[in-house]
Amino acid sequence: MPPLPHPDAEMQPEGAGTAAFRIAAPRLRMPEVIAKRADFLAAARARRQGMPGFLLQARDRGDGLPFRVGFTCSKKIGNAVCRNRAKRRLREAARLRLPAGARTGWDYVLVGRPGATISRDFAELCADLGRALDRVHG
Repeated sequence: MPPLPHPDAEMQPEGAGTAAFRIAAPRLRMPEVIAKRADFLAAARARRQGMPGFLLQARDRGDGLPFRVGFTCSKKIGNAVCRNRAKRRLREAARLRLPAGARTGWDYVLVGRPGATISRDFAELCADLGRALDRVHG
């Protein structure tokens, strides 16, 4: 009997007209999101690392709980459509890069930059996040 797939794995058909399925890699989950204004303000008073596509603010809470992440884009980015697109890009970059580089007990806030967050190549945006985490923790 074949082993059962991981509960988070997606089943995808291999070919048209076949009943065979392959198991996709498990999906990365989004970390806990910062929701309170006081947490955003505390991160703004802590460490900062500017990158071409965004500004990273980070602080050590010191409680040993899993890391949290927050996103913010001001009206300088543009209208609501532009702000939402910038936040979507930042969320996806964080989902891909933070689990590998973040530390437990830390809060991270990604602040969008006018023009740059939307227009920067996504691979470069992800690389910027990796470099920013190295600099904040290094």
